[in-house]
Amino acid sequence: MQHKQALITGASRGIGRAIAEELAGQGYDLILTCLRSIEGMRDYARYLEETYAVSCTTFRGDVGDPSSTERLFASVNKLDVLVNNAGISHIGLLQDMSPEEWRRVMAVNLDGVFYTCRLAVPLMLHAGGGRILNISSVWGNVGASMEVAYSASKGAVNGFTRALAKELAPSNIQVNAIACGVIDTDMNRCFDEEERQALIREIPADRMGTAREAAALAGQIIASPAYLTGQIITLDGGWI
Repeated sequence: MQHKQALITGASRGIGRAIAEELAGQGYDLILTCLRSIEGMRDYARYLEETYAVSCTTFRGDVGDPSSTERLFASVNKLDVLVNNAGISHIGLLQDMSPEEWRRVMAVNLDGVFYTCRLAVPLMLHAGGGRILNISSVWGNVGASMEVAYSASKGAVNGFTRALAKELAPSNIQVNAIACGVIDTDMNRCFDEEERQALIREIPADRMGTAREAAALAGQIIASPAYLTGQIITLDGGWI
C-alpha cells in the first residue's frame, strides 16, 4: 500500500520538526525543507525513516524565493498534505525597521505560503483532494506591539487561508491554519528569562505551549473530517 505524502516547510526545528514526527507516526512519507540546518535535518530524516518505516526526502531552499520553491516542486509528483510552517520574526519599533527587513519577513511568512500553495494545488486537484495547513500566530488575529511586520504577515496568512479554503472547497481540498500563542521554540528564545516569566504570567495555562502540542493539533486537523475548512484554530493556553 502506497503511503500518503506530506511536505513540511521549516522542518529542521521547533513546530515543523515536531509535525514531521507526528505525520511520520501517522504513516506519511515526508518531504522536509529548511534554509540552513540541512545536515541536522538529514540526520533527523534518517531517524524518522528508521523509527516509522517511512520515506523522508530533504531539501535546502528558501520558501521566500519563487525559483527555489519551483526547484523543490520539480521532483514532487504527488502531494496529499502541505504544511506551511517556515517563518521568521522581527522585534523592534516600526520606524527602525528597514525596507529590506520588512520585505524579508513578508517574503518568508506570506509569499512563501503563496509559492508553495500555487504549486501544490495542481497536484492535489489531480489526486482528487488534499489538505493544506498554515502555521500562523495569535498576533495575526490581534497584532503585537514591536512586531508589526510579523503581525501583518500572519494576519495576511489568516486571510489567505480563509479565501483559499472557499476557492478549493468544491475540489475536496481543505485549507486551515493554527494561530499559535507562545510556544517554547527557538523563535521565542530571543527573550531573556525575566521576559519569559512575564509572558507566562499573562497566560491562563501558566506556561508556554510545546512544539509537540502544536504538532498534535496539526495531526488532528489534517485527519479531521473534510467539512472542516477555512478555520483559524487558536492554540494559546487561553491567552488571547
